[in-house]
Amino acid sequence: MMESRLFLLLGAIGGFFAVAFGAFGAHALREILSPGLLEVFRTGVHYQATHSLALLAVGLLIRDEDCLSYRVAGWGFSLGILLFSGSLYVMAIVDAPWLGAITPFGGAAFLVGWSALAWGLFRLR
Repeated sequence: MMESRLFLLLGAIGGFFAVAFGAFGAHALREILSPGLLEVFRTGVHYQATHSLALLAVGLLIRDEDCLSYRVAGWGFSLGILLFSGSLYVMAIVDAPWLGAITPFGGAAFLVGWSALAWGLFRLR
């Protein structure tokens, strides 16, 4: 049950920051970043928002059935937000294209998360 609460909390916090970062990008960064870098930042916001909702779903699923697949999904989504969205935010703000080398690891974590979630749902009794 502890991981259920953790993933629910991470999902809620992630959603909060997705909205905050989205507003920050739309208002504060619009005049500072090039259109290309602003789009990179927006991509991070989009993926963070989407996967924050996925974390909420995982947290609720674990309440009903605590299985390894759901836990792997939750950690995959959490790591994906950190690596994928986090690298895009920093890359856009400091204009450091080399950080793009980290982004695919976050994408792979998202894929692990979605695969584990699908497997857990497939095996649902």
